[in-house]
Amino acid sequence: MKRLATIFARLTEGVAALMMAAMFATFLIQIAVRYVAGSEWFIARLGHLVDPVHFGWTLEFCLVMWLWIVFWGNAFVVRDRDHVTFDILYLWVRPGVRKWLAVIGAAIIAAALLLSIGPTWDKLRILRLKSSATLPVKMLPIYSIYFVFLAAVGLRYLWRVVAVLRHGATDESHHLPQGGVE
Repeated sequence: MKRLATIFARLTEGVAALMMAAMFATFLIQIAVRYVAGSEWFIARLGHLVDPVHFGWTLEFCLVMWLWIVFWGNAFVVRDRDHVTFDILYLWVRPGVRKWLAVIGAAIIAAALLLSIGPTWDKLRILRLKSSATLPVKMLPIYSIYFVFLAAVGLRYLWRVVAVLRHGATDESHHLPQGGVE
């Protein structure tokens, strides 16, 4: 099971890296078209080959990639210990109370995320009719990553409830490495 989790983690990191590479390559195309193909020298000699007006899709594609990178990364790549936490009270109480604080907190997060899928779908369902301004795709597939995020993070916190009930609350994410400040 641990090996499968490692493979899945590497796969999701690879997908995030590919999305970042696609966004960066598109950004470079956008710069080239704007500053090279838009220059007087280029227009005078090769302007008939590339029309900068046809490259408006680059901006929208970069925005879509950024949206997907943020939600994909937070659903699959970012670990719980990478988040900022306000845990003064949590670390102050004894381990038995800490366990129940962890269970209640994780259950609230899981419920909020999983129960918001239906109402969010009801609101965003209209996007299946709307098309992107410059990309050949409807808007719902563009925003579908949000549903993946809600489901993945919600299920991850449900799993945290189970893990804390089985093994107790750990505060390993609050310890600094041996070398000192992180």
